Amino acid sequence: MRFRILGPVSMTPRTPTAAKVRVLLAALLVRANEVVSTESLIDELWDIDPPRTAATTLQVYVSQLRKALADADGPGDAFAAGRRLHTVPPGYRLHVGEDELDLSRFEFLRRSGKEAYERGNFAAASGLLRESLDLWTGVALSGVPHGPVLATTGVRLEELRTVTLEQRIAADLRLGRHHELTGELMELVSRHPYRETLHAHLMVALFRADRQSDALRAFARARRSLVEELGVEPGAGLRKLHDRILRSDPTLAWQEPVAQAGQEPAPALWLPPATADFTGREDVLTVAGKLLPEGAGSAPQPVLVVSGRAGVGKSALAVELARRNADRFPAGQVLLHLRGPRDLAMDAGQAMAGLLRRLGPGGEGRPADQAPPAGAEEAAAADGDQEELAERLHRAVQGRRLLVILDDASSEEQVRPLLAALPDAFTVVTSRRTLAGLDGARHLTLDVLRPNEAQKLLASIVGPRLADDPAAAQEIARLCGHLPLAVRVAGTGLAARPHWTAAAWAARLADESAGLSRFVAGDLDVRASLLAGYREVGPAEQRAFRLLSLAPVPDFPLWSAAALLGLPAAEAEQVVERLVESQLLGVRRAASGQAYRYSFHRLLRKLALELLADELPGEVESATERLGTAYLGYARYADALLAPGRPAGAGAAGAGAAWSGAVEARFAETRTTAAAAARAAAVGAGGGSEPAAVVGDTPARWFQDEAAGLVDAVRQAHSAGLWRLTWELADALAGWFEAGSLWGDWAATHELALDATRLAERPAERAAVLHSLGDLAWQQRRTRPAADRYESARALFAAAGDLAGQARCLVGLADVALSSGESGLAGKLYGQAAELFTADGPGHARGQADVLRGQALVSLLAGRTEEALHRFGDFVEAAQRLGDKRWSQFGSRSIDRIQEHVVDWATGRRMEALEVRPGVWLVGVPHAGVTYPGLPYPGLPYAGVTSADAMRAG
Repeated sequence: MRFRILGPVSMTPRTPTAAKVRVLLAALLVRANEVVSTESLIDELWDIDPPRTAATTLQVYVSQLRKALADADGPGDAFAAGRRLHTVPPGYRLHVGEDELDLSRFEFLRRSGKEAYERGNFAAASGLLRESLDLWTGVALSGVPHGPVLATTGVRLEELRTVTLEQRIAADLRLGRHHELTGELMELVSRHPYRETLHAHLMVALFRADRQSDALRAFARARRSLVEELGVEPGAGLRKLHDRILRSDPTLAWQEPVAQAGQEPAPALWLPPATADFTGREDVLTVAGKLLPEGAGSAPQPVLVVSGRAGVGKSALAVELARRNADRFPAGQVLLHLRGPRDLAMDAGQAMAGLLRRLGPGGEGRPADQAPPAGAEEAAAADGDQEELAERLHRAVQGRRLLVILDDASSEEQVRPLLAALPDAFTVVTSRRTLAGLDGARHLTLDVLRPNEAQKLLASIVGPRLADDPAAAQEIARLCGHLPLAVRVAGTGLAARPHWTAAAWAARLADESAGLSRFVAGDLDVRASLLAGYREVGPAEQRAFRLLSLAPVPDFPLWSAAALLGLPAAEAEQVVERLVESQLLGVRRAASGQAYRYSFHRLLRKLALELLADELPGEVESATERLGTAYLGYARYADALLAPGRPAGAGAAGAGAAWSGAVEARFAETRTTAAAAARAAAVGAGGGSEPAAVVGDTPARWFQDEAAGLVDAVRQAHSAGLWRLTWELADALAGWFEAGSLWGDWAATHELALDATRLAERPAERAAVLHSLGDLAWQQRRTRPAADRYESARALFAAAGDLAGQARCLVGLADVALSSGESGLAGKLYGQAAELFTADGPGHARGQADVLRGQALVSLLAGRTEEALHRFGDFVEAAQRLGDKRWSQFGSRSIDRIQEHVVDWATGRRMEALEVRPGVWLVGVPHAGVTYPGLPYPGLPYAGVTSADAMRAG
């Protein structure tokens, strides 16, 4: 439990929301561990106009506060169940532990600092007084209405704060920190124009910084404020100081304290407080711990660089490492944040000055979250050039066993001079970048938490109520991408809303329209943290970061990045790898082991999509078209390997249209001119990547790797109004969908393609899509919709004069008739299809082979075994000429089954299932002489098998 009144009144982990309850809490805290009378509390709550029921209402407020305190303490706490807030006549007493109230801590540090100052230990005094001041988070007792007690207490505390600040500055002046103090003092005198002590400190600091004229002007400004606004002259002390500056009194100059002989500097302890709910990372801490020096005289160890994306917990890990191994560094542990205001990187000189402050006279330090005032490091750097600062830093750490954390480094150039000045210290460098250019450094890359660790961290923040819905906790952690900062923000947001369930909070986090706006809690802002990394990279990388958000999830290959960026593959790789180095993209080796695939963390992708909204519309559409064109080219190539000779849809053009010819050229010297033209177009879209290098000789594996991206490319093309690209992409995927029985993706992409052909008023292309949807319905055992789709497609093909298209529809109708038991009708339809293929001229080898397949099945079902064997033999030869291994293996399997008498209709033997296409089976197979009255194609049940089974079958 922690209570704060040096700023907005609050308690952790949760502050009561009701204003009157917070007033009650504040009134009890300003007199913590004392009895506060009921009358005093009523005056504080209602001042001079209390209601008639004031006493009763006060009891209600006390009950509410008591419950909030008990909930915060928890059931196992010594103060739980009402034991913290006591009813003690004539009022109430709030029991607060020594370290639980910021005011108690402030008073202790202030007194200790004052005593150290009086003893002449100015370094200790400065550290203690600064630590006391850094407990303040705003105006004392703010955020609640003030009655008489709170009003007077607030004034008293603000005065005490200013006096403490004046004494801390006096200690810093004694330590020679005048350069650092001038900026802070100029701001202070503008805020407190009547505080003569602050004016005096500013005049001394300016004089010691060799700015005598500025010191005199500071006196003139102070006098003008006092005379014009208050009608009084400056006090005797300020006037005397003015005279000494006029005379350049040498006793005003700073003299460096002389250390006593043999005096050892005290340990420098400058780390932020330990993270109470630090979770996981035990494996990383073990590895890092092995790199630390074991004891005095051990050999110097290399620098340790901890890199990772923003919010992954690099600083927390470094601090945890330092605290766990404090005994190895008796001279202390020091953290220096390497960024100044507005997240700007310090230069090496400023960083050296900052380290010297922390290792200053006597070696005392203070916690790292108690930062020096804005501009202090810049002022300290002015104390000498970088070489001089490096020498001073080297002397300060020489022979001392220190651990130094250089936090949030921006580049190797920033860090190298610091490392050179710290040869005897073990240095941990944290950075969003990998800093691969640091010689001799060991590197640890920090990734997100494991799922169970993220859920554990979330539970430690939210509390026991999260255990009631573990599924929602798991979902919240997933939506945070298991990023520690995001998990902490999400947990804090849920903890602050006790009226929300975990499931309701998960639903809000899942709302894509909200972007990253939900991931904010106080000054913890996930978007701002991630945006800092984006702003550090150059314009080319920023453009790539935005456009790559259009890439498919969960990951994407280099050639798709090249297509989106419109760059040659080699140039695209350089840009993308710089994003990886800056932790804005992730990378992994593909399952094949032959290439790398890139990915966004889910929250970084949200940021990229937000930023993409500001992109010029034409740029987004062009990138979408380039990616779709690249996918189309490589998909046509892979499709031609998977199903050689399969015709492209009507109207297909460019890279996509001729890839089947490019592959067919591997088996027969045909269409070489078209193949060359197609290669040029598609390779251009893919950044120069050759199709053989992209797809390889395993088209099924390529389709599996790129399945999500291919389907997404169809959706993006349709959303962008790229109608031709939509239907051509869908058509290029049809062979893979059929082979793998991927019915869901098949239907989704082809419905979009059908809509695109309607909007573009392209009946021929619509016919091709309808034919493919007929194939899908047939595989799904929906014979009536299949027949309807084939008939609709055939009518459109006929209107366009496309004989081959009509022939393919007849083959589909024949398959429906075959599966419906109408083998005689099927034989006629296959025959009509063969005639149309022949009439249309050469170039339909695959269609003619498909007719042979159907005719062989008709012969088999009619009991004409020898005829079936002959036709299956012709089918195998046609498939081998095409180069289609799946079809040729299917034909060979069929011949083997007939010859092994597994299927022998001539002897009356009946089989329960028959493979009619590679991996597609008729179940409950009809035999010769059986008729099925009713619908033209009433259908028998048959099953399409899974993609994996289809691949094994073919």
